Amino acid sequence: MEKINATITGVGGYVPDYILDNEEMSTIVETSDEWIMQRIGVKTRHILKPEQGSGTAYMMTRAVRQLLLKTGAEPESVELLICATTTPDYHFPSTASLVIGETGLKNAFGFDMEAACAGFLYAMEVGASFIRSGRYKRIILCGGDHMSSMTNYQDRNTCPIFGDGAACVMMEATTEAVGLVDGVYHVDGKGYQNLHMAAGGSAKMPSHETVDAREHYVYQEGRAVYKHAVLDMSEAVRDITARHGLTKDNIAWLVPHQANINIEQSVAARIGISEDHVMVNVDHMANTSAGTLPLCLWEYEPRLRKGDNIVFTAFGAGFSWGASYLVWGYDGAKEAQKSPAQFYQEGKMSREEWAALCKDRE
Repeated sequence: MEKINATITGVGGYVPDYILDNEEMSTIVETSDEWIMQRIGVKTRHILKPEQGSGTAYMMTRAVRQLLLKTGAEPESVELLICATTTPDYHFPSTASLVIGETGLKNAFGFDMEAACAGFLYAMEVGASFIRSGRYKRIILCGGDHMSSMTNYQDRNTCPIFGDGAACVMMEATTEAVGLVDGVYHVDGKGYQNLHMAAGGSAKMPSHETVDAREHYVYQEGRAVYKHAVLDMSEAVRDITARHGLTKDNIAWLVPHQANINIEQSVAARIGISEDHVMVNVDHMANTSAGTLPLCLWEYEPRLRKGDNIVFTAFGAGFSWGASYLVWGYDGAKEAQKSPAQFYQEGKMSREEWAALCKDRE
């Protein structure tokens, strides 16, 4: 019997229309474009406004709709939806249930995963395991966060870092030598003091006091997180590349979590990968937490080729981190040609209009 693996067969994404640039940010909090660019490398970030939509499920729904249009997959053919997010719309029901309801995935079951910025990295391993089991052939993995919903715009050290967005991938069974090959994943439980949201959970329930103390926002000790992120992501990448004989000469792309341009450059330098082989969108997307890895794939899809060796790495609260190795399964340029400009925001076409567009581009 041939070995079953899980390969990515399509990418969809969504970011809100509203763009908060550094000039406007400097009117909200005491900061400047020079300060933000030097320390973080973020120029702009997308922000979900209430009048446009609300919640992570809104963004994931639009990403999934685009993915279905791009791949031509019928909603009924999807068997599982996993949503990696730290900003669910509600404690319950799950974000996955809301997205399933909005997108007509009536034959899918679904659930949420919470591993902060490492969420999508973990979700790829979990999703691939479902497929390798032989029980499922087609699933969708979403990663995204409504980070502005828990960003303190009175804290100049953290508010420039974050943006909103979501993206997703189709993952399918294959017997070809492509797909998710291996991964190393870690959680050490040591990071609470350095990176957390103090209130809102069962340990410290919401109250007038917690709201007044602004404890429902991200708290981050930047230097400590920076140090751990660089060291841990670098070590995880070294582990996975050593296992499989991967070097700077045969790695097509390194896809690091988009937390800070300095972190990304440091990780790349430590493992000897040149910057032209590193996916970067933090400058115009900022840190979208679980959304950063799939949003990179969404933007870089036209440059991906079947057989490309891709290494992912991420670091998040917990601390949670890891790296994975994937062989890309299709020619991204052909798929990207199907995407009109409207897809930068969302798929707003009927299936008939989509078919006509594809025919026009043949």
